[in-house]
Amino acid sequence: MIAKRLLPALVATLGCGLAHAATPASEPVFVGTDAPMASNAIYFVLTDRFVNGDPSNDHRDQGGAHRTWDIPVPGAPKGESANIGYLGGDFKGVLDNAGYIRGMGFGAVWITPIVDNPDEAFTGGDPVSWGSKFTDRGKTGYHGYWGVNFYKLDEHLPSKGLDYRQFTAGMHRAGLKVVQDIVVNHGSPAFTMPVKQPQFGQIFDKSGKLIADEQNLPPYQLDPVRNPLHRFYHAYDDLVQLSNNDDQNPAVLDYMVGAYEQWIDQGSDAFRIDTISHMSTAFWKQFSDRIRAKHPGFFMYGEAFDYSPDNIGKFTWPSSGSISVLDFPLRGRMGDVFEHPDSDYAQILDRLYLTNGPYQNPYELVTFYDNHDMARLNASDNGFIDANNFLFTARGIPAIYYGSEIGFERGKAEHEGNRNYFRQARIDAAPKSPIYQHLKRIATLREKTPAMQRGLMLPIRFAGQQAAFYRVYQQADAHQIALVLLNKGDQPATFAVGDKLQAGEWKPAFGGKTITVADSGMLKARVAPHDVQVYLLDAPATRQDLVAELTRLMEERGHPAR
Repeated sequence: MIAKRLLPALVATLGCGLAHAATPASEPVFVGTDAPMASNAIYFVLTDRFVNGDPSNDHRDQGGAHRTWDIPVPGAPKGESANIGYLGGDFKGVLDNAGYIRGMGFGAVWITPIVDNPDEAFTGGDPVSWGSKFTDRGKTGYHGYWGVNFYKLDEHLPSKGLDYRQFTAGMHRAGLKVVQDIVVNHGSPAFTMPVKQPQFGQIFDKSGKLIADEQNLPPYQLDPVRNPLHRFYHAYDDLVQLSNNDDQNPAVLDYMVGAYEQWIDQGSDAFRIDTISHMSTAFWKQFSDRIRAKHPGFFMYGEAFDYSPDNIGKFTWPSSGSISVLDFPLRGRMGDVFEHPDSDYAQILDRLYLTNGPYQNPYELVTFYDNHDMARLNASDNGFIDANNFLFTARGIPAIYYGSEIGFERGKAEHEGNRNYFRQARIDAAPKSPIYQHLKRIATLREKTPAMQRGLMLPIRFAGQQAAFYRVYQQADAHQIALVLLNKGDQPATFAVGDKLQAGEWKPAFGGKTITVADSGMLKARVAPHDVQVYLLDAPATRQDLVAELTRLMEERGHPAR
């Protein structure tokens, strides 16, 4: 079994086992990452669209002439819908379903921003219509990304006896960490309103004092030299009509660090950073240093919506703050592979960047195939099953967007249903879905298998409908080698693996007979259509060519110049 001094939480639940023996001092270490967050698959909830656990906090009369409750997107085809108003999801709706999330094999929940947003729908910008992009007229801050007071909890989320601190405590009792989505580079929409609206383009401090106000002026008309209320902002625009916080202003850094330290003190376990690429790496270095000065090792990952690994990799470097990122380059290839049944697994291989790549550590990237800012995965049930089988066995920390466990609104973009209300009835029915059933199976295995959480990844074969690779974790007296076999084809696949295969007793993780492999032997296995098999060897790596490859993976794991 795994060493108790290393991973005590896993000892009680580990069903797959690890070798436990006296370890020679000279035995090499093979670890992808030991970041605690790597043990936890992440379930991403757009809080307002999950479950309305407490109708008393809906504020259905809010906004007056610019109401905020239940605003359908115009132009929807018959039988389809999308919404840009609040629909009632809240902390209670998430906490009430913590068992559902935990039961699928997730160890963390990523929630959308919790800070106070405007109390009216926005009247500026371009009007939202079916399928439109970068349009905000008529939209509300239901999503949480239009902060006006970053120290204040949005009134739509808490309930009596359930503020943020109590919510995180409840999630922790349920065995779930809380990843808080944070925004630093922008606040609410700030200009183009026919008549200036309260809160829009404004930022308030902890005591409620107004400290920044764009005053409905286009950014080029701001006067940060003479007007103290303009100094929080750059005098140029960035994203649509959103205010553009000045990352060179120390007051912006002080404000944001103070606000988000407050939420860590109330139970946040990690941050997902929205639009990280819209502020400089120098800013993020200062931000992360100050957060981690009080909270050493605090895990953060950013969203740089960019499919270029060279562009997003720099945020992970120590010189930029050692902030992980969402793995958009891999996500692009996952869409190519799992949305198209006749695709070639080889398309994925060059986006793994296992040696000398652009990232400080590719094993700490957060991997995914869809989210709230892009069209959901447009795949069949089998496509989702195949995507999850890969996502939960390959390197990285997997994140699943709410509803993807049943293929909810597949293929739909933001103003086409991507962010639609999930509701309790769908959660209650989810276990009947084959996507859910297979997801729970592979996510639960990952949760019990340290090699798949934190081990090095050594590809053996990525071709056609098949993929095979090792995951290896070896440190102190913890040893585990996993052989992963993936078949995304419609027919059963026969695997015959001998490359770097170590002799020993290989146990099938999903049941069946142990396969005894002799020196220079071969492991033969049959994998059903759209399925996965994992074989586990609970022993130190000793085969010479395997050890040589793992040693190279360790030595070249990160960016060569970092």
